[in-house]
Amino acid sequence: MTNQDYFAEHAFLPQGWAKNVRIEVRDGLIQRLKTDDSGEGAQRLSGPTLPTLANLHSHAFQRAMAGMAEVSLNPNDSFWSWRDLMYKMVHKLSPDDVRIIATQLYIDMLKAGYTQVAEFNYLHHDPKGQAYNQLNEMGLQLTQAANQAGLGLTLLPVLYSHSGFGGQLPNEGQARFINTSDQYLALHQASQKALAGHELHKMGVCFHSLRAVTKSQIQHVMTELGQSIPIHIHIAEQQKEVQDCVAWSGQRPVQWLANEIGLDENWCLVHATHLDQAEVSAITSSSAVAGLCPTTEANLGDGIFPGVEFMQQGGRWGIGSDSHVSLSIVEELRTLEYSQRLRDRQRNRLYSEQSHHVGDFLFEQARLGGNQASQVSFGLAPGHRADFMVLDHTHPFMAASKSEDILNRWLFACNENLVRHVYVAGKPVISDFNHAAQEQSNKEFTALLRRLF
Repeated sequence: MTNQDYFAEHAFLPQGWAKNVRIEVRDGLIQRLKTDDSGEGAQRLSGPTLPTLANLHSHAFQRAMAGMAEVSLNPNDSFWSWRDLMYKMVHKLSPDDVRIIATQLYIDMLKAGYTQVAEFNYLHHDPKGQAYNQLNEMGLQLTQAANQAGLGLTLLPVLYSHSGFGGQLPNEGQARFINTSDQYLALHQASQKALAGHELHKMGVCFHSLRAVTKSQIQHVMTELGQSIPIHIHIAEQQKEVQDCVAWSGQRPVQWLANEIGLDENWCLVHATHLDQAEVSAITSSSAVAGLCPTTEANLGDGIFPGVEFMQQGGRWGIGSDSHVSLSIVEELRTLEYSQRLRDRQRNRLYSEQSHHVGDFLFEQARLGGNQASQVSFGLAPGHRADFMVLDHTHPFMAASKSEDILNRWLFACNENLVRHVYVAGKPVISDFNHAAQEQSNKEFTALLRRLF
């Protein structure tokens, strides 16, 4: 592991910006931070230095179809018609294809400043729905991709059994996703064994949605696997999903989950978009994380998350790139803030009494929520994993800004990628915007796209 001292003239610490910061890294962790240091003997970081973020929601294989669904073939085009297109593509993918897509994706995530990804993986079987010889074949391919790219993986094998509320039979397009509860537990056990010894990788529990599992399945899996690891679920992405849940149970999705199962800090509720006030309070009081994917939610026409109300109650949230129409932290956070402005027809909606700079507030909340949902500790503080990024100091907005303005400038004024260097566990993985494996990965990914489309 890396033992190295780094020196940053400007570093974003949990308490805010600090100057002339020595970061002492031992065995991949930050051992000590010292402000107002001389920097003597340390490796100098050539720009504003920030912690990286965890990307709390990813379907890696969907990156291959990004931009391919922007053709209007239906005047009532929606999430559900997009899903039909996704099902058609997914039947073409081999395990090796998934590795190629994920490797390219994870390299691009690193370039954006993400160094951990919560991979919500429901692609388990062959195109006929038969299990591979190795139950966790797809998980192994994703792990190999993460290892090649050099980022951490929070692997979330998904339990997916039904096509609709109340245990409806799955449809043909879902054949590659389907497991019983016992099959899922075997898959989870195999995945845990495969990740053993990988210091950057974590395991979680995952239910696709309330449409796809039953109450007894959730209870059985949670009893067997315990509640000390992250638990992720799609929850209220579409109004139709909410309406169908009410028709089935008499309760809205978050209401049902809170009342029938119970929420706590282990839960990550992905796409908690359509909430009433009682559901907002249920999430915030439980300390569960709302998993927000603003660019995907905008791309699919999902709706607007009640961010102002949620954050006024101290709600916890993080960001994910989901279908990967964008891999930009800037675009995710900017879209989240701008959605609130468009809804309320006001400016500067997401901030706190402690942090009036919108950019600082957004970035810090995304860090904390991503940490919780992915079971990692990112942040420039002792004991945390030494993951950090360095922004391009040659950009005029970076070169001329006071430290307190850096995040606002980056998140609201810049469209080009400013993430120049990225470190994982103290080791450089992105240097001058480049990754050591990018050339080979680009070739393989290009050939794959030509074959698929």
